[in-house]
Amino acid sequence: MNPDQIPQLIAQIALADARVRREDPTEQRAQILMWAGILADVPYDYAITAAQRHYAKSTWPILPADIATQWAATVRDRMQRDVDPAPPVDPDNETAYRHALAAHRRAVATGQQPPVEHRALSAGPAAAEADRRRATIGKYIPIAVDDALAAYRPQRAARLAVLREGRPDALAVPCPVETCRAAVGAPCTRPGKGQTRHRLAGPHPSRVDYAAERAA
Repeated sequence: MNPDQIPQLIAQIALADARVRREDPTEQRAQILMWAGILADVPYDYAITAAQRHYAKSTWPILPADIATQWAATVRDRMQRDVDPAPPVDPDNETAYRHALAAHRRAVATGQQPPVEHRALSAGPAAAEADRRRATIGKYIPIAVDDALAAYRPQRAARLAVLREGRPDALAVPCPVETCRAAVGAPCTRPGKGQTRHRLAGPHPSRVDYAAERAA
């Protein structure tokens, strides 16, 4: 909120509580500067709503701190519910990535867009987009970094090689083999002695076929 909006805010509040508005011109100027400093980050419409909530349950004169405290709690709630999704920009462009991420957070904090909540990513169109992103493992890690770490992460490197060649990623689906049943992202295994299991060098052929069917 800018200083020019403060007199109108105080005038609106004074309709419910005349005690809030100063009458002396010098005190009015000081009051405007004080309120403007405290409410600099608070949108005007929100301040009006906060004042209405205050007088709905209290007969005490409202203070700018009462409005600022409500705003801080609202912003905190929004940001806690937001999963901070990866921006739809090239992750190798660090400047654009950071700018898009900051713009999303700012939009959520100020109420310009609703938080992207976890449940919103687990159903409907957002779920399909999340599945697509999970299938393209490594998309948000620079290619050069993945290539440099390939020797230390052979399983991930193998998955990326499959994706780059345009073949279906078998680890993007659960293994249908009865004796394996590996979950999405987990390597295929075979039973060993007792409760032990041995990791296979690659996925079961049935899992590869299943991934191809799903991709189609």
